Formats: sequence, C-alpha cells, structure tokens
Amino acid sequence: MTSFLTHRRLVHDGSLPVHRRHVALRTCLTRFAPYGLRATYHHLTLSARIPRRLEADPPALVRAVEELHEARVLWLAQLERYAARRRVEKGAGRRTAAGPVAWWEASWWESPHDAWLHDPVSHPPLPLPEYVRRQGALLDGAALTGCPACGDERPAVLRSTGHGFVEACGACARVRRPCPCGRHHRVRPVAGADWAALWRRDHMTDAGTPYPHWLWTAAAGRPPR
Repeated sequence: MTSFLTHRRLVHDGSLPVHRRHVALRTCLTRFAPYGLRATYHHLTLSARIPRRLEADPPALVRAVEELHEARVLWLAQLERYAARRRVEKGAGRRTAAGPVAWWEASWWESPHDAWLHDPVSHPPLPLPEYVRRQGALLDGAALTGCPACGDERPAVLRSTGHGFVEACGACARVRRPCPCGRHHRVRPVAGADWAALWRRDHMTDAGTPYPHWLWTAAAGRPPR
C-alpha cells in the first residue's frame, strides 16, 4: 500500500493530468481524514477553493493537500505522545487509558459526530490543523469551552433522529446531548447531498466559490445550473 506522502507528491506533480492529481488527493484522504473522507473532502473544496472544473485552477489541489498534510503532521505528533503515555500506563499495570479515548480511535458509527458521515456538509467550520490542535488539547486534559468539536458557544439546536430529537451543535452537528432513551441514533441529514455530487463538486463554481443555490437544488434532486 502506497503512503500518504507518495500521493502528496503526485498531487504536487504538475506534469500529471489534473484529474490524476485529483485522484491522488482522494487517496490521501483515505489515509487521513479528520472529519471522515466525504466531509473532509467537502471541507477542502471550500477551504482550498477547488473549482468544479479542475483545469480552471490546478494549484487548488496543492492548497488542499497541504492543509491536509499540516493537520496530519500535528496528528502524528499527538499519536507519538499518546503512545508514549500508554506505554507508561501499561507498565504501571493499567490496561485501559486513564483519560479520554484518543479522538482518532473513536468509533464513527456510535459517536456524537457521526452526522458528518451521513451529512458531510455539516462538519466543523475549522481549518483542519485547528481542529486537530483542539482535539489534541482535549486529549491532554485541557478544559475548552463550547462545542468539543468546533468550539461554538451558541445554544444547541434540535435535530431529528427519526426516533426523537437530540441536541446538536448548530455549527457542526456534533451531538451535545444524546437521545433521552440512552441509545445511539443516526442523525438525519439536512442537505441530502450524495457523494457523487460532492466528488463532482456540484456545490462549487468554476471560479472556486460555493454555488449559492446548491443546497436547494440538491434537496430538490436537481443538478445545479
């Protein structure tokens, strides 16, 4: 299996067709995607201004992979510190982690941020390095205010699960208070965007700006004009 850094170099390789470089970016996301593959890709299209027509701005792919790379470097440092701490704990006879579970080890399917899997436009509005720094600080025991994922301090909003309602962050859809029954329920998507539409960047214009009516056309089942 080729590495993240191998595919990062392919994204940078201007001698390759732009669509080949785009595929290399997606492969990087299969190696590291803090918001999940689809939500992280959606984030990068916005932050790096990746246009619908890739030929309009090939350097956008480099901007995207470099943001991802910066976040990954921070994560690797956290991973090393966490592994060192766990070795000390295990040496002392403690088989389970003393603090919170590492954010990269949490189960996506039964986690408070699983909405990012089903509703990939609802991810945190943070640059990836900032999100990774925040999660690392929480892992180290820092007492941060606001939403654990994005720091938003506004009151939570109600989101439907089909079973009932949960209180979720209005900025990133992370569940702040679970269903009263105590069981995990999938949070229903708001936008109804599918992966094929995201991968085609139907939500972007050729100028690398968000298409203003995309959520409306996606919800209506119509492609943007």
